[in-house]
Amino acid sequence: MEELVIRDADVVDGTGGPSYRADVVVDGGRIVGIVQEAAAAGCQRPKARRELDAEGLALSPGFIDMHAHSDLALLRDPDHSAKAAQGVTLEVLGQDGLSYAPVDDRTRDEVRRAITGWNGDGDDIDFDWRSVGEYLDRLDSGFDGQGIAVNAAYLIPQGTVRALAVGWADREATPQELDRMRQLVAQGMEQGAVGMSSGLTYTPGMYAKDAELTELCRVVARYGGYYCPHHRSYGAGALRAYEEMVALTREAGCPLHLAHATMNFGVNKGRAPELLSLLDDALAAGTDITLDTYPYTPGSTTLVALLPSWASEGGPEEILRRLADDGTAERIRHHLEVVGADGCHGVPVEWDTIEISGVTSPGLADHVGRTVQESADRLGEAPWVTARRLLLDDRLGTTILQHVGHEENVRAIMRHRVHTGGSDGILQGAKPHPRAYGTFPQYLGRYVRELGVLSLAECVAHLTARPAARLRLPDRGLVREGYRADLVLFDPATVAAGSSFENPRVLPTGIPYVLVDGRFVIEDGRRTDVLAGRAVRRTP
Repeated sequence: MEELVIRDADVVDGTGGPSYRADVVVDGGRIVGIVQEAAAAGCQRPKARRELDAEGLALSPGFIDMHAHSDLALLRDPDHSAKAAQGVTLEVLGQDGLSYAPVDDRTRDEVRRAITGWNGDGDDIDFDWRSVGEYLDRLDSGFDGQGIAVNAAYLIPQGTVRALAVGWADREATPQELDRMRQLVAQGMEQGAVGMSSGLTYTPGMYAKDAELTELCRVVARYGGYYCPHHRSYGAGALRAYEEMVALTREAGCPLHLAHATMNFGVNKGRAPELLSLLDDALAAGTDITLDTYPYTPGSTTLVALLPSWASEGGPEEILRRLADDGTAERIRHHLEVVGADGCHGVPVEWDTIEISGVTSPGLADHVGRTVQESADRLGEAPWVTARRLLLDDRLGTTILQHVGHEENVRAIMRHRVHTGGSDGILQGAKPHPRAYGTFPQYLGRYVRELGVLSLAECVAHLTARPAARLRLPDRGLVREGYRADLVLFDPATVAAGSSFENPRVLPTGIPYVLVDGRFVIEDGRRTDVLAGRAVRRTP
């Protein structure tokens, strides 16, 4: 007898088509039967060792977070309710060009320092891997060999690859260095990565010219992967940056997935239709493009990310040295406040939009929840003085929210036919962005039920089948016989994000059941002790 039958569910199957009422049978981690209500009339209904009454609940494929920063969180926290409770059954890691494989001893420590604000310093993690394959193996083994909370796929981080082959200098790679980067990308793809990411406003990835990126994308394309850039500007040069990525990947013959594809800052208010027209033209010409967004207006990153690229050359220690020098610090201030630093997307910084969301030094905790301007006013000093002190005293570990987005752009982009969902959720800090805990129920509750921006069937397709297709996963993303039983049961009438900017670590409501590989990781609204997640490797 099969393990589980989910009885009388309203199946929203991920195709975007109408829902239907059915019994869904699960066994051995897969969906082994779907008996629709009409077909069941007059015949015996399926039975199993356990029956779950799903009356009033929608059953959908598990949600796929196309832009996650859980690279260490999955190894640190077996509970990981921040994602599991949202119905996320698969996260895509290795984002924005910086993560923890492939590395050597030098770059491991450099990268840890560079993205402390994203993932913590990692002192609680045994970094016993160096290659992409070894990192994926570590995810597989998880906690005492049991696994991790949810599944995870991995993008090769181009910035980390550049640090390994070239270092943190702002210069072109030599032919030999480019060959090594090609080899590292090929090895990562062979070991199971699904593609490559870039952070083209973060060092050292931002120092790569288009020709270098094109060559690496050719390697990714050869293995059937995709390129996921955080491109060179989401502000003053946003449309040019999008055009650059489209042209680059077309030249390389590589599929393109645009990371957190927003149009932010005052210069881009109301300009989402221009981006969508660019994408439509490229799609009509045969370019393979998808994108992800989060359903909120503010962004989130680290305070150090705002600095001009010249100030970040050489890595974290060089940044701190420049900040400590009064003359150099004044040049940095001028670029930030007057010129518009490339790290701040070419827009002069507005300190009253930069909210401090987390610090690594406990002595700085009083700044959290205030904008840089508010902290400066409280101290009776200029905002750059406050920001500079934070950067130095917190050793570059400060995280921020950027209140620079536009609701009309958010809604327009999420309607597009190549849109998928990605939280871009940073789990560090005392007051992280609520998207880390709320992205997927926010889509279902606010943008489907309350605002009607998307229908329920459309939204589920955006969060499940469409990302599974981008990842080339042959057996995930749909409620279909033979597919993996990564499933979510939620109440369309009550599902909602519990997290807010005031209280960002509150779990959602209306998602009572989540299954990973046919096992309940959320049951009756509570996290179980099941660790069914594994590394999901590239499908050859």
